[in-house]
Amino acid sequence: MLLRVSSTIFLTCWLPLVAFSQSSSNLKFSPERLSRVDSFLQSWVDEGKIPFAVSMIVQQGETVHHQAYGWNDTEQQNPIDTDAIFRIASQTKLVTTIAVMMLYEQGHFLLEDPISKYIPAFANPQVLERYDSATLEYETVPARREIMIRDLLTHTAGIPYEHPLTNHPDFDIPFLASLESRVLEDAINQLGKRPLMHDPGESFSYGPNTDILGRLVEVVSGQSLAEFFRQHIFTPLGMNDTYFYLPTEKTNRLVTLYSKPSAEAPLTVSENETNQSFARSGAQTYYLGGAGLVSTATDYNKVCQIILNKGVYNGVRLLAPLTVELMTSNHIGDSEVWDRHDKFGYGLMVITENSHYGDQAPVGSVKWGGAYCSEYTIDFENELVMQIYTNVQPIHNYSEFVRKYRVLVYQALVTK
Repeated sequence: MLLRVSSTIFLTCWLPLVAFSQSSSNLKFSPERLSRVDSFLQSWVDEGKIPFAVSMIVQQGETVHHQAYGWNDTEQQNPIDTDAIFRIASQTKLVTTIAVMMLYEQGHFLLEDPISKYIPAFANPQVLERYDSATLEYETVPARREIMIRDLLTHTAGIPYEHPLTNHPDFDIPFLASLESRVLEDAINQLGKRPLMHDPGESFSYGPNTDILGRLVEVVSGQSLAEFFRQHIFTPLGMNDTYFYLPTEKTNRLVTLYSKPSAEAPLTVSENETNQSFARSGAQTYYLGGAGLVSTATDYNKVCQIILNKGVYNGVRLLAPLTVELMTSNHIGDSEVWDRHDKFGYGLMVITENSHYGDQAPVGSVKWGGAYCSEYTIDFENELVMQIYTNVQPIHNYSEFVRKYRVLVYQALVTK
C-alpha cells in the first residue's frame, strides 16, 4: 500500500522526515512517535473509513508536521496534497467571532446589547411552548428577556440546530449552504421570527447563533461578511486560499465530499449536491458566518495562531490580549457542552479538568470543528496548534477520528 505524503508517494515503511523546533522550550516532538500519526491516518484511508486527510501541527510558530494522505477520487488517480481546500463548516464560527470582537473593541456595541438593537426581527422573542407535528400548529410564550449579543457568542440564546420548526414552511432557513439566490439578511430576519427553544441565557444550545452574528457584522460595518473578512482578516493575515466561494482558478483544489453514515455503509461520493458544490457553483450570494467558508490547513492555522498568540500573528494584531482571554474563558456557568463536561467561551469550547473529550489537552486549551469532519485544538500551555481535515458528511465516527488523532499528536510530544 502506498502512503500519500505531500507531493511525493512513499512506501508505508518510510519514516517521514519531520521538521521540529527545539528553540526556546524543552518541549519537542519525537519523529519516531510522530510517525504513528502517519500510520493512523493512512490506516483509516486504507480501511475505507475516510477518503483522505491532511494533518498540520505547529508548535512555537514552527511547523512540526504537515502531511497529506489518500486520494480525491475513488479510482485513486488524484492524490490529495497539503494545499487541498476543504469545506470547514463550523470552523467558520471562529472567524466570525474574531470579526465580532474586532468591532466590539472599536466601540460599536456592548456584549450585553440586545441583538434587536441591530437586527429588529429579534425584538420581543417568543419561546416555543407546544408544537403539533401533524397540523404544524404551535404555541409560544414571551421570553423572559431579550437575546443579548453574548448569548449568541456562547450559544445560549435558545436557537439550536435541532429545532422542531426547522422544516416548517414559515421558516425557510438554509443553515449549512445554499445554491439558491439567498442573502444572509433575509434568512436571519426569518430566523428572528422563529420561536426560541428556551429563554435566553438558560443553557447551552448549539445552533445558528453565529450566522446571526455574521449579519451583525454586516449591519455594523456596512460591508458584506465576505468583504469584511477579506479586508480585515484574510488580507492582513495573508490567507490567500480562504473564501465563501472559490475563484474559478482554484475550484480544482476543492476536495470531493464523501459520505459514510454508518460503520457498515461504504464510503461513497456524497449525493448532496448543495454541500458538494456550493463553493464553486450556484448563486453564490449566501455568506453564512456559522458554516460557509472553505480553506486550507495552512490558512486556517493563521486563525488559530491569532488565538494562541493573544491576538497577533506575524506582526499583525487583530485583537488585544485581554479580548482573547475573554473569548477563551467560561461564559456558560454551570452549563456544559453536550456530554463532554467542557465549557464554552466566545466562539470556542474550553477544555476543563473534568473533560470527557479533551483527552491529554491541558485544562484551558480551546477547540472546535466542522460538520464535514475537521477539527482544531489550540493548546496555550504547550504553545501548540493541531489541525486535522477530511471531508465526509455524514460521518458516523467523527469523535473517534478527531480524538484519536489528538491522542496520537500528544503521545509524540515528549519532554527533555
